[in-house]
Amino acid sequence: MSRTVEVTELVLRDAHQSLMATRMTMEDMVPACEDIDKAGFWSVECWGGATYDSCIRFLNEDPWERLRTFRKLMPNSRLQMLLRGQNLLGYRHYEDSVVDRFVDKSAENGMDVFRVFDALNDPRNLKRSMEAVKRTGKWAEGTICYTTSPLHTVEKFVELAQRLKDMGSASICIKDMAALLRPEPAYEIVRGIKEKCGEDTLVHVHVHSTTGVTLVSLMKAIEAGADIVDTAISSLSLGPGHNPTEALIEMLKGTGYETKLDKGRLLKIKEHFAKVRPRYAEFESKIYGVETEIFDSQIPGGMISNMESQLRQQGAGDRLKEVLAEVPRVRKDAGYPPLVTPSSQIVGTQAVFNVLMGEYKALTGEFADLMLGYYGETIAERAPEVIAAAEKHAKKSPITCRPADLLKPEWEVLDKAAKALPGDNGSPEDTLTYAMFPQVAPKFFAHREEGPKDPCKSPASAAAKAASPGAKGVDGAGSITGPVTYDVQIGDKMHKVTVQPA
Repeated sequence: MSRTVEVTELVLRDAHQSLMATRMTMEDMVPACEDIDKAGFWSVECWGGATYDSCIRFLNEDPWERLRTFRKLMPNSRLQMLLRGQNLLGYRHYEDSVVDRFVDKSAENGMDVFRVFDALNDPRNLKRSMEAVKRTGKWAEGTICYTTSPLHTVEKFVELAQRLKDMGSASICIKDMAALLRPEPAYEIVRGIKEKCGEDTLVHVHVHSTTGVTLVSLMKAIEAGADIVDTAISSLSLGPGHNPTEALIEMLKGTGYETKLDKGRLLKIKEHFAKVRPRYAEFESKIYGVETEIFDSQIPGGMISNMESQLRQQGAGDRLKEVLAEVPRVRKDAGYPPLVTPSSQIVGTQAVFNVLMGEYKALTGEFADLMLGYYGETIAERAPEVIAAAEKHAKKSPITCRPADLLKPEWEVLDKAAKALPGDNGSPEDTLTYAMFPQVAPKFFAHREEGPKDPCKSPASAAAKAASPGAKGVDGAGSITGPVTYDVQIGDKMHKVTVQPA
């Protein structure tokens, strides 16, 4: 008898985050929702990650209304989100009561499955949000961020899985955000989890496709006992995105494994997004094929497309390879953190600074905090000389406690500040939006009633042309002729760096 492999569809969240900088509008997703709802997926990932930020920063969409709309349009589906543990959907740690309120409101507005991860795989940063999810009666999926280093072994990952199960995880996700999970470790980790945590432990595998090896990895994970895998509809797949849903179905034929997906519905979904995708061409990653170099740089798919876009906007598109070469050096100094939001942005931006200004000549506040333990524990010791530079920069000492233990209650302060903003509707949801993006929320609240914006027609889309020949400091041949200023964004903060020509 064949064993059924369940599938989570990513097209409404991670697929467009990875391929087109999270710019897809709700208008372009709504027509596909009925077919997605009836196609037979175990869950539909449609919220969380960078979508919340993108909604208010670029699209003038209320992310809570997006969630409510998905709930209405897909009544038969488990809706799934990506939650950054104590970071929620922002870029810093939040005090525990804020975490509780965010989870409560997400569940109340329609969320079913919470994939909870921490960028450093520090279980202390997962505990509160996992408890909050369980309290709502929703599905808490404890997550392992997969990465490679001399210290990241199969045994370490299996040990972490056991800790997550002990915390009450309904399923264990192996999250491979950079397409680093080769076939053999995929088999060994899944098999190890099943043996240590019990065969009844549901294992969910998420991989990107950037390196070209991970469809095979999914097959090996399934052979080892994986219960659920993530894919994206073929017309919004591959490159720094994910493996095609339809390819998974065909791969499983004759193997003793099968999905229960409706191929007729999948064809309709594919055709819809094939028509939609060309509208977002200016935001698309320029990585179309296979990039095995990612095994060295470890930059995840979504980060690559955003980094490319950022560098192009600032006239430095030709320096991407230098930055990618610097990333592993910075990562080693920082204790080998997995590269996923926000650690990927923090390490990636520090690598940009090192390339442009010299090694650790300038540090971002976020990188200093990472070095000093304010994001949590790393698997390896951090470089002492960089810790010293971070202490000097931040004017504070390293910590070893759970970072959130240092935070004072902040809900009342946040709520009062949000309610004072023009356009705030007085809801807890608006306070949460302000809490996560205090620099962006005021503008969003003030213009929310104007309705959604098309990012392909907005003035911001013209920024991609700002770094073309003729921009300040760049001549007609693309050569640097004077100082060039780069705006480097980490989360909600923008760092301005001016570089003189050599």
